[in-house]
Amino acid sequence: MYSFMGGGLFCAGVGNILLIVSTATDYWLQYRHSTNYMHQGLWRYCVPGKCYSHTDSIAYWDATRAFMILSILACFIGIILGVMAFIHYSSFDKFDKTFAAGILFFTSSFFVLLAMAIYTGVTVNYYGKRYGNWRFSWSYIVGWVAVVLTFFSGINRGPI
Repeated sequence: MYSFMGGGLFCAGVGNILLIVSTATDYWLQYRHSTNYMHQGLWRYCVPGKCYSHTDSIAYWDATRAFMILSILACFIGIILGVMAFIHYSSFDKFDKTFAAGILFFTSSFFVLLAMAIYTGVTVNYYGKRYGNWRFSWSYIVGWVAVVLTFFSGINRGPI
């Protein structure tokens, strides 16, 4: 009974760390321009030796950023509720903390899935038609791993 809860909290903790890393880093996409590889994230794009902030407010970047931040917040609040349930914190006795934590983990999984789907769709549609030498990078892959971990943390919330 507690092993499921502990496993769910572990998945959520690792998933939340991966969400933060994925959101904060600049390696969502790599592409070759002339002879140099360049990379970009949700907040900055980098050319060899220097990085610049995205100054344009492009809708798919804004949507991806917003859903990633909402996912991080939902996962973090779910972890707090899960820890409170795990240690039998007695405040709000009628409130089922494990169920609420599971719902928050599923919500986090849904938000990050939306963010990844939006970014994937627009990127493949734009770069796939215009550029031949591009690829998704490790920050993007870490985001997809976070989808799986937050989903499994919602499944493994376990009863008390």
